[in-house]
Amino acid sequence: MSQTTPPVAATRPFSYERHGVTIDDPWAWLRDPGYPEVKDPDVLAYLEAENTYLEGVMEPLKPLAETLFQEMRGRIKEDDATVPQKDGAYLYWTDHETGGEYRRWWRKPVAGGDAELILDEPKLAEGKEYFVLGGFSISPDDRYLAYAFDDNGSERFEVRVKDLTTGDLLPDMIPGVLSDLFWTSDSRGFLYGVANDQWRTDNARWHKLGDPVESDIELYHEDDEGYRVGVGETQSRRFLVISTGDHVTSEIRLLPADNPLADPILVAPRQTGREYDVEEHDGTLFIHTNDTHTNWRLVTASLDAPGEWHERIAPSETFYMTGVTTFADYFVVEGREAGLDQIEIHQYEGGPEADGAKRIAFPEASYVASLGDNPEYAMAKLRIGYESMVTPGTVYDYDVATGELETLKVQIIPSGYDASKYATERLHIAARDGTDIPCSIVYPKDFPLDGTGKVYLYAYGAYGYAIPPGFSTARMSFLDRGVAFAIAHIRGGDDLGQQWYLDGKLEKRTNTFNDFVDVAKGLIDRGYTHKGGIAIAGRSAGGELMGAVVNSDPDLWAVVVADVPFVDVLNTMLDDSLPLTPGEWPEWGNPITDKAAFDLIRGYSPYDNVKPQGYPPLFISGGLNDPRVTYWEPAKWAAKLRATKTDDNVLVLKTNMGAGHGGKSGRWESLREAADENAFILWQLGLANA
Repeated sequence: MSQTTPPVAATRPFSYERHGVTIDDPWAWLRDPGYPEVKDPDVLAYLEAENTYLEGVMEPLKPLAETLFQEMRGRIKEDDATVPQKDGAYLYWTDHETGGEYRRWWRKPVAGGDAELILDEPKLAEGKEYFVLGGFSISPDDRYLAYAFDDNGSERFEVRVKDLTTGDLLPDMIPGVLSDLFWTSDSRGFLYGVANDQWRTDNARWHKLGDPVESDIELYHEDDEGYRVGVGETQSRRFLVISTGDHVTSEIRLLPADNPLADPILVAPRQTGREYDVEEHDGTLFIHTNDTHTNWRLVTASLDAPGEWHERIAPSETFYMTGVTTFADYFVVEGREAGLDQIEIHQYEGGPEADGAKRIAFPEASYVASLGDNPEYAMAKLRIGYESMVTPGTVYDYDVATGELETLKVQIIPSGYDASKYATERLHIAARDGTDIPCSIVYPKDFPLDGTGKVYLYAYGAYGYAIPPGFSTARMSFLDRGVAFAIAHIRGGDDLGQQWYLDGKLEKRTNTFNDFVDVAKGLIDRGYTHKGGIAIAGRSAGGELMGAVVNSDPDLWAVVVADVPFVDVLNTMLDDSLPLTPGEWPEWGNPITDKAAFDLIRGYSPYDNVKPQGYPPLFISGGLNDPRVTYWEPAKWAAKLRATKTDDNVLVLKTNMGAGHGGKSGRWESLREAADENAFILWQLGLANA
């Protein structure tokens, strides 16, 4: 049964003192002391009451949400399949059945023969409210498939092994895994990592098929509580990779893929502030590092002396090197210049002065491009992914010898798509400190530039993650109703290089919030929209951004969507018992030991800065099983907003009771969630009947 009166969360006196400051937190009780199990009846009753209120608010919007869902679904090819790619003796691809929520995984012998269904996600997900596939790895002899799945959103995956010759599951089962899976070259076992009680992977282990999990050999253990361990392999598959690090420092060890019990090769010991990753070619290590410049460089070293680095490609003031992949006959450097993706082919011969670097040319002035699925070491053609804000996802094969791009697939939009109906621009808007902030925008060709238009503005702005100006079929439901869509490439992401990221973190964190507000004001000044005509959205750390800007500039926004928002920043960073906190201090600062960090975070933490003022309409979401942004952050924020704000604008809190950080799983269930949020946005923009 729905309700039309918003619930009120009780307040319970609670306070603590840090650095001589008393912090009152009367909604602290919403954190169940038994977390990650949530059984407190008062907590569950409040979350359920909020969900019931949400249903009541959304009831009149059900027809619009259904219309949006059908529009978005109509733009998705239901029986879509990926382009097959060769890996050894087989071609591999995935597809969806018509109406299916989940993928099916296939392979077919290159030499000829029938297609073989190797993993049936729909069957695995049957009867489950939530299902996400994690690690997926075929053994080198093509016989075994190791895969991991999460069926509750907690991101603690269970690993199973399937014998592809018989179709049977082996008795091997590993719970609590939080890593990818990589086989040793003899196909007798694989590397993985298990999450500890703090939801941190502090280990790398080798599981030998048939052995009990208890006897798995720990190959590496990390003692620093701020570091996380990952496993991987080089493109040549000669070496397995054990990496450890936090947000600013990394350390890598290599193991021969044919002997995981060998003494690991330490490439270079950890050095605070230095990050690097490693590839290998014919006994030479190719090391991509930021040791001398924030735009990174490429150095080489021998396996015998991995710490003796020789510069191969010097850092550039204009080209931000984001990654290097070594293939048998050439290596590929990826990066961004002026914020746009670049892919370069380099030759091994001739050294750094004469390696004949060749940059792949793409047809548009603004786009997203990257290496796609390239599993083999010897690749005559590179699989490339490409899209733009007006160009649907495209899969190319790039012939390295001839330089030709062959189009293999263009995203099919069954309901139809006419790119000529839309225009896209890349704007540069000055922030208050004079820095030019890029803004990618797409709009219908007849969009007014007289200040009467409506804009949907999105951003993230943290962890050095750049929001790419790519294509979205869901976005078309806004464009076709006359709403422009914009991405603010604010500091905190690495859109313009690593320095762009550094200029939005720690003591410079407020640049991120100011940039977003200033981009919005710039769009108003240029006639794209007006105060109160802007819908905004952000997720996770982008939800923190939403919380900050509604506190600082509430009258700018028509409506705000904050999904799994990281809004209780101060309390979370003060609690080192929480799974992520120690590893997050390099990103946000450590307010436990550093009073300056305490004061700074206290000054912008969205939850701590809710004030008695008018707020725009808000749609807030959380996940009960979310290990990244715990459910009580959005719940406490919603409760405090309800008790404090002076307006009558609608505020809803949705808690997914059977999901985590990613929301609902399955392509249609996640689409329905998007349809609900989009209906809420259109309603508040005055376009519910458009």
